[in-house]
Amino acid sequence: MMAKNGVTRRGVLGGVLAGAGALPLAASAAAKAVTKPASGALPDRASFAPMPGVYLDSGTMHPVPLGARNAVRAYLDQRATMDGHYPTDEVETRVKASFARLINATPEEIAFVQSTTAGEQAIIDALGFPHEKRRIVTDTLHFFGSFYLYEELARQGVDVAWIRPRDAQGVARIAIDDIERAIIPGTQLVALSLASTYNGFEHDLKRVCEIAHAKGALVYADIIHAAGTVPIDVRATNVDFAACASYKWLMGDFGLGLLYVRGDLHDRLTRTRFGYYQLAGFAPHVYPFDPPVTKPDYPIADVTPRPDMEGLFAGGTHAHTISAMLGFSLDYILGIGVDRIVAHRQPLLERLHQGLGGLGYTVVTPPESRTPLVTCVLEGAHAKLADRLKAAKIQITLSRNRFRVSPSVFNDIDDIERLLAALPKA
Repeated sequence: MMAKNGVTRRGVLGGVLAGAGALPLAASAAAKAVTKPASGALPDRASFAPMPGVYLDSGTMHPVPLGARNAVRAYLDQRATMDGHYPTDEVETRVKASFARLINATPEEIAFVQSTTAGEQAIIDALGFPHEKRRIVTDTLHFFGSFYLYEELARQGVDVAWIRPRDAQGVARIAIDDIERAIIPGTQLVALSLASTYNGFEHDLKRVCEIAHAKGALVYADIIHAAGTVPIDVRATNVDFAACASYKWLMGDFGLGLLYVRGDLHDRLTRTRFGYYQLAGFAPHVYPFDPPVTKPDYPIADVTPRPDMEGLFAGGTHAHTISAMLGFSLDYILGIGVDRIVAHRQPLLERLHQGLGGLGYTVVTPPESRTPLVTCVLEGAHAKLADRLKAAKIQITLSRNRFRVSPSVFNDIDDIERLLAALPKA
């Protein structure tokens, strides 16, 4: 990872291990990308391995593009032979630049994190919660995995306000005026999912930020179901924080996510953890031939934190295999274009709304939604539908009392028709 002053993570380690600068980045042939992203018409089945049936569950876990698989193989081939050094810093720099381009940020505003949840927790920590007792506003269409976080903060004395959706004819939406009423003096943070994992409801993020900022509050957005599926412009919306993992619509895998923090907020946040991945400079004073101590407060090693968001939020090592995957998949998504992805998906969503309603199911996703999730509530959904869909070789998200359909770039209208034909009337 290249810092502004040219110091790399490998360079920091090199100073520890050899008292030298950055180790050479030998670009072995195996470490180079071997497949270029396709940019042809959608649906695109050719970029993915053949599937045994109809896969309409990308909102749970997206299939890995063949090019991303090949990139991982190239990385592992290099690791197996140890022929030179895999260009980790170069790949990770490119991944951050591609993700920044996807959401209209700068690479300096991006930090690698373990997951969406890790990114959200990092922001909570950097804002001083739970010791900070100011108000947090969130809603029940936010990621259910965050319910525990905010209930625990409330238990520790933080003022947490929950907004519940207004249901109209079964459709669940969070009303913007309910958000506005909830942001009272003393509110520090509004936390939401830009696209709800429950039903795909999409907040008007720009309007939420306008309201919150006018009242002195900051806004965090979980974008795991938005990044790569709908256009995101962090400049236009002026959102303060956003995080996502890579195993869903970014077509990566579990264990690596990305955190965006608006650049001008850097000095307003508290660094709550300290690790060498945060460093732009490192000079130890404990090994043979090390320079003498020049700063009494740092008798063991002189350190210089990075000035970007990695300097605030980086921890330790993270998965190089997933960086290799994202090096391909983010270019693949950008090559297609998010607008084209939305345009391809929209007729599939419209047919789902029409067909599911015609079968008598209660669709809780707003009909105007452009996000890739369509959800129905059905008591005993898993018990009623699992065997039938398995026999038809169709995979969707089946929960105890609801089911969710999430088409992607490789799906077409025939996949939707096969699903509708396999479902019984409600």
